[in-house]
Amino acid sequence: MTDQHPDPDKTITGRKGWPLAQRVGHIEPFHVMALLARARELEAAGRSIIHMEIGEPDFATPEPIRVAGARAIEQGATFYTPALGLPALRQAIAAFYRTRYGVDVAAERIIITPGASGALLLAVAALVNPGDEVLLADPGYPANRHFVRLMDGVPVGIAVGPDSNYQLRSEHLQQYWGGRAKAALVATPSNPTGTLIDPDELRTMAQFAAARGGALIVDEIYHGLVYEGAAQTALGLRDDVFVINSFSKYFNMTGWRLGWLVVPERYVDAIDRIAQNVFLAASTPAQYAALAAFEPATLALLDARRDEFRARRDFLLPALRGLGFGVPQNPQGAFYIYANCAGLAPDSFVFARDLLEQAGVAITPGIDFGAHAAREHLRFAYTRPVEVLREGVARIARFLGKRA
Repeated sequence: MTDQHPDPDKTITGRKGWPLAQRVGHIEPFHVMALLARARELEAAGRSIIHMEIGEPDFATPEPIRVAGARAIEQGATFYTPALGLPALRQAIAAFYRTRYGVDVAAERIIITPGASGALLLAVAALVNPGDEVLLADPGYPANRHFVRLMDGVPVGIAVGPDSNYQLRSEHLQQYWGGRAKAALVATPSNPTGTLIDPDELRTMAQFAAARGGALIVDEIYHGLVYEGAAQTALGLRDDVFVINSFSKYFNMTGWRLGWLVVPERYVDAIDRIAQNVFLAASTPAQYAALAAFEPATLALLDARRDEFRARRDFLLPALRGLGFGVPQNPQGAFYIYANCAGLAPDSFVFARDLLEQAGVAITPGIDFGAHAAREHLRFAYTRPVEVLREGVARIARFLGKRA
């Protein structure tokens, strides 16, 4: 477990003695960004690089969405929407929950945000006071703990592994939920492992948090990219959970920066006031564009792309295992494989750096996702066509002195 409370007596200064807020000292960079920058340098110099590091779909935004966005701009739909979002889009998302999940969610509880990051910011701002603790899985998406820090909260990273499907479970909450805990944040499917939380387990965690005056925040941004069966939204389990989703991953709209947050009804007014002051409103053209995301033809295209991601996973997973990487759990969703490289290299960051320089393959080191066994793990993103992944595997094999 990582549990680092800020030292109120510690003074943090910037360059030339400029004052710097203490919280900034806890915000770490994405280490993969340095590797990405180096990859771009190598490409500019003429090197061929296989990109398996960045969690962004390689598919363009579907045409109906692009057309709807362009139409909105052409028709002058460029003014602010209400802070909670375009009413028609909130209603469309509510309808999507009914048709996709069979769950009734009032449109009034749905807040449109600048990406899933905006949704997480609102949730943490509404729930966390300085010194409050938020329980998180380690490994996990790094920005989650950093958002907690921005509100002067304390992220409590809890080591998880194959025995819990790399996810928090109710026994973790029972063990680590102390007097300062205010929330637990989980992701299903998760980044970096692609694993899911069983709905019964999710319900138990939500009940546990509520009984102690806290909340469960559920990141569902990779819903739609689940490869065996279908994910069940936490909104079908209880009305008092906070659910984050996004148009980035399944809907292929990363650069549009649009997401949403579903909150218990009693929080809507508070979230509205925070949103008004923090970002006023999400992008208006992006919101109009997103209305086309729920058209039957668009959803059919997106589901076909999901099938392509499944095919990529089904190629890359056995290929990596065949090279000696340890992947004890099959990723059930998202587009990542979190692999143990302890049998191949002593340090995953050095491995990732050398693999880029010598073999032209870019991957993400485990240190970006937490502290638990981070130097033993790497994340591979299967966001490239199978033929590109095949070339990446061949290069890794040569780098390791093995046959692919």
